[in-house]
Amino acid sequence: MAGAGACKMTIAGALTLPVLRRALPRVVSGDRQLQRSIRWVHAGEVPDIATLLHGGELLLTTGMGIGARRADQRRFVAELAAREVAGIAVELGDPFAGSLPPALVAAAEQRELPLIELHARVPFVAITEAIHTAIVNDQYELLRRTALLQDRFTDLMLRGGGIPAVLAALAEELANPVFLEDGDGRLLHWAAPSAATASDDALGAWAHAPAAAAFGAAAAIRSGGNRPGGRLVCLPVDEPLDPFAPLAVERARIKHAMIKLD
Repeated sequence: MAGAGACKMTIAGALTLPVLRRALPRVVSGDRQLQRSIRWVHAGEVPDIATLLHGGELLLTTGMGIGARRADQRRFVAELAAREVAGIAVELGDPFAGSLPPALVAAAEQRELPLIELHARVPFVAITEAIHTAIVNDQYELLRRTALLQDRFTDLMLRGGGIPAVLAALAEELANPVFLEDGDGRLLHWAAPSAATASDDALGAWAHAPAAAAFGAAAAIRSGGNRPGGRLVCLPVDEPLDPFAPLAVERARIKHAMIKLD
């Protein structure tokens, strides 16, 4: 199953859905931010729509609440950007026909906020249902993979496998090397998914990645007594990490807690 994980729904992913393709979308700003994750979809037409959002939403609107004045348009974008919405999709028509106003586009571009024109009318409920279904399916797939991996770890332990066996299974599942550190940052064990990962490359990446939690997947490990705890880390040396990676590392950490840290 390595490398075939479920992925978060992103702006780019949503734009590939048939229902959104039928809306003839065109990205007019924030094209470098299309990998932003969509947590949920919200449709609304009020000027203070940002107060109803929590962040991560794709906002669907016809623009009726944006306003005709440039100051209103800049404020509308600024408030949504402050809420950290994933993006804005505007169905063209009334009040905006043909294209979105330059002030609105410029404000979104300044904040690198994805802004999308929808040139054909598609019911917002159809777009919402399609994206929400994809999000729920992704979440289900993550839970399914997590349960299967947990069963695999349990089976390894019942067969007498220890930390090396669990790390080997984790590395295989994530298609990347994993490292177990003690509380002083010393390497205790590590495992790679296959012979394709050169030892020098993997160990070199670990040695030069003291802040690995920022771009890898990591979980803190508690230790008994007064000894400092350790850390379990997976680094994207061979493949990018998908949203399954932190869940898998956390499950391995839980299994590790059942095995004494030497």
